[in-house]
Amino acid sequence: MCGSMNAADTINAMLKTVDDYVWGIPLIVLILAGGILLTARIGLLQVRKLPLALKWMVKNEEGGKGEISSFGALCTALSATIGTGNIVGVATAVTAGGPGALFWMIVAAFFGMATKFAEGLLAVKYRQVDESGHSLGGPFYYIERGMGPRWKWLAKMFAFFGVCVGLFGIGTFTQVNGISSAVLNFFDPDGVNTIAIPLFGEYSWAVVISSLVLAFVVALVLLGGVKRIAGVSQVIVPFMAIIYVVFVVILILCNLSRIPDAIVQIVVGAFRPRAVAGGIAGSMLIAMQNGIARGIFSNEAGLGSAPIAAAAAQTHEPVRQGLVSMTGTFIDTIVLCTMTGLSIILTGAWKQEGLEGVQVTTYAFQQGLPFPEHVASFILMLCLVFFAFTTILGWDYYSERCLEYLTGGKSRPIKIFRTLYILAVFIGPYMTVSAVWRIADIFNGLMAIPNMIALFALSGVVAKEVRRFFGSRKSD
Repeated sequence: MCGSMNAADTINAMLKTVDDYVWGIPLIVLILAGGILLTARIGLLQVRKLPLALKWMVKNEEGGKGEISSFGALCTALSATIGTGNIVGVATAVTAGGPGALFWMIVAAFFGMATKFAEGLLAVKYRQVDESGHSLGGPFYYIERGMGPRWKWLAKMFAFFGVCVGLFGIGTFTQVNGISSAVLNFFDPDGVNTIAIPLFGEYSWAVVISSLVLAFVVALVLLGGVKRIAGVSQVIVPFMAIIYVVFVVILILCNLSRIPDAIVQIVVGAFRPRAVAGGIAGSMLIAMQNGIARGIFSNEAGLGSAPIAAAAAQTHEPVRQGLVSMTGTFIDTIVLCTMTGLSIILTGAWKQEGLEGVQVTTYAFQQGLPFPEHVASFILMLCLVFFAFTTILGWDYYSERCLEYLTGGKSRPIKIFRTLYILAVFIGPYMTVSAVWRIADIFNGLMAIPNMIALFALSGVVAKEVRRFFGSRKSD
């Protein structure tokens, strides 16, 4: 037992070293600089045209080519972004980086809206639509077609990391781990009812049953392809987002008197070193690193995932889809993550020793909502289960599109990948929380690098498209 613990500690230490290297100053600067550059080149479009973007978000374009509606493409993208990042990721960021991490998460999201706009625009501009209406597009195509064939190696690098992110990162382990933790905390918090799982150890029946049910339901949906994924997402995502917002608003209203102090903690913590949970020395760098990394994990701006869904939208106007894509970051981080972070800070959940991941947000709901603790836990568990479930579906779609690009559209590798994906969903609950999040962070960072290089290179194309589109629409 001691040997296995030492091995686990060694693996975690190795993952932490790689994670710190990948998500070091260079990548943080690259992502923020990209968002700032694009914000300047499109003239604060995320502020000036946000009302128009929100209007077009629910108003589908008629007569455009593609597989699913613009709203369906947005919901598919949101299904992948609204997940454990909004509930568990925010808790992890604030616990590790202090309240200041939320400030940097919001800052990154503001510039990330410009990044997401550019991604959606380029996805539609450079996508490939065949005679049957099947769409394939995303960073791999705007790298190859926009930057030129000699950059195809960079496109393939992105696609490879995209497959890995889905299979080992955001798509499977982190989501399922979040679901199983929430189910365990609600149904068997003391871990009394357990069973020995060969190769993994002893786990609660709640974890085992939830992983089996989840893997089965995921398999049923994935067999239906993108249209079934989009159909499920269009129903679940808006409904659960509204439910979650309603309960968090109730929590905030019940703790209104604490809001001024929470805002001070967020702003001061973003710039001034202070002690954070567990006695870890906090700093501006730690707050930035955790806030930006978890923000990217949540809204995926700069990651290059959302444009894969945007490329399937039934539209003929790249700028319009860019605006619709941009609303995803606004909803995901500036609205939902901010509300979660406020809940955690208002209730002091981030300072509770011994809590990690979903336990932090669960504590916030239990202490902040005017309901019995088991009711608050059930509400959060339900939201997390559905959010994470749709993220699993969305990331399978992303990864399959990346694999389709790598293999030239061959169906056999995709079928094999789908089987492996479902298997990863099943084993996700048996991964340790710290290892799961570090693996996700590493692949996130690696995926973001080729995409951000492309966004820098094609920023002039984005600016030109914006001038062309709005130059002919003076009324907007």
